[in-house]
Amino acid sequence: MNPTVTVLGAGSWGTALALRIAKNGFPVRLWEHDPEQVLRLARDRCNRRYLPDAMFPENIQVFSALGEALHGAQEVLIAVPSHAFSAVLSQLPQPLPEGLGIAWATKGLEPSTGRLLHEVALEKLGQRPMAVISGPSFAQEVAREVPTAVTVASPDPILAQRVATYLHSERFRVYTREDWIGVQIGGAAKNVLAIATGIADGLGFGANTRAALITRGLAELTRLGTALGGQQETFTGLAGLGDLVLTCTDDQSRNRRLGLALARGIPLGAAKEEIGQEIEGVITAKSLRATAQRLGVEMPISEQVYQVLYEGISPGTATRNLLMRASKAEQA
Repeated sequence: MNPTVTVLGAGSWGTALALRIAKNGFPVRLWEHDPEQVLRLARDRCNRRYLPDAMFPENIQVFSALGEALHGAQEVLIAVPSHAFSAVLSQLPQPLPEGLGIAWATKGLEPSTGRLLHEVALEKLGQRPMAVISGPSFAQEVAREVPTAVTVASPDPILAQRVATYLHSERFRVYTREDWIGVQIGGAAKNVLAIATGIADGLGFGANTRAALITRGLAELTRLGTALGGQQETFTGLAGLGDLVLTCTDDQSRNRRLGLALARGIPLGAAKEEIGQEIEGVITAKSLRATAQRLGVEMPISEQVYQVLYEGISPGTATRNLLMRASKAEQA
């Protein structure tokens, strides 16, 4: 029999991954912290809030009690927002079974410290095999089985292959690599850069500007990622360039939509309420800036996004600040 996989987090991304795993024939236990939402999921056999057209197959069970969701599971996949990641890890019963695989599809940094999520996981769970999933993947398209490719990264190639096994299908291609630092930075920084491209498009700039922001944004996240120990080639792969292009160019991206709204003059709070889901780039912009300053890494685009979100400068002023920078040699 296929091992049981527990998915922690029943938002759009967690639900889409649960559907993908279940369609591969694995028993899935989907956990949601809100008991009322769990009742709705169990009653409707779909997530009407986020993916109303994707019905649950019979091998998905839903739980509000974390212990029940974990009972008998051989693999755990965490898909909660970055601000909830540490708290969810703290709720896991200790000690965890030695062979239990831990992976996460959360994209971001720990808000209070700016740490990469594997550092948080090691602190909470100790040394054990763990993996991260990232890449260009919108939840709605995964749920509709639109062909998609992602990366599973782990220093433990055995665990990476186990995670790939329960996710991979002809419509969901999974690649593996060992550089989980680079993969995590790519998944976090691209959300901040998507806000920048949304602002530029919302201000009426064209494709030239968007291409420049994506290209120079890639240089920014590569500088930061390599400073933290990531591998250069990771940033031209799915979890780097691939995810950056997706998030910066399609309006399914909540971060891009936030930038578009800010460019229209909508205040941050109202824009977030209008979008109605977690916008990781808002939280990440602050921790990304702190990390870049600590390491002495120049990230001018991300800096201007931070200034718009937290210092009250206008999108137009942020754009002028970037355009007024002195000419220099192009470098990665």
